[in-house]
Amino acid sequence: MRNATELMVQYAAYHRDRRNITTHFVGIPLIVFAVGVLLARPSFAINHVSLTPAWMLWGVSAVWYLTRGNLVLGTVVSAATGVLMALAQPLAAGSTASWLTWGIAIFVLGWVLQFIGHYYEGRKPAFIDDFVGLLVGPMFVTGEMLFSFGLCKPLLEEIEHRVGPTMLRDLAHPLT
Repeated sequence: MRNATELMVQYAAYHRDRRNITTHFVGIPLIVFAVGVLLARPSFAINHVSLTPAWMLWGVSAVWYLTRGNLVLGTVVSAATGVLMALAQPLAAGSTASWLTWGIAIFVLGWVLQFIGHYYEGRKPAFIDDFVGLLVGPMFVTGEMLFSFGLCKPLLEEIEHRVGPTMLRDLAHPLT
């Protein structure tokens, strides 16, 4: 299994254009949110705890994130995706038409933003070459946010050593 550093370096190589990174900061959370909406049905209870496919997917992905060798990054990305899942749940409570309309519309919007970003990048999305890129996307966006707060410095230094400066650092400090 590849660790967070290897995954982030590989993903960063596909994401060098600041317009692409910017679209990912909106598109990836929208996609995660939409998956939460779409998988919020059906619901079933185990010991009076309501479970949905969305929460089961979140649990599996959280375990995956937490086992990539960077506990801070794994914890924060798991928490962030958990918040998106929790926020998505109420949209599944409406009618079937409302649930599907919201879920599909947000999902499509998120992917449109992703592909616009990759148009500017001039490179295909990372998941085309490696399906794991679908899990790394939320980790990458979260990592960029952590880097902007001065966290996960060894990971940031390794990415910058192997791929070049991160885009969020450039956006946060455009004159430096």
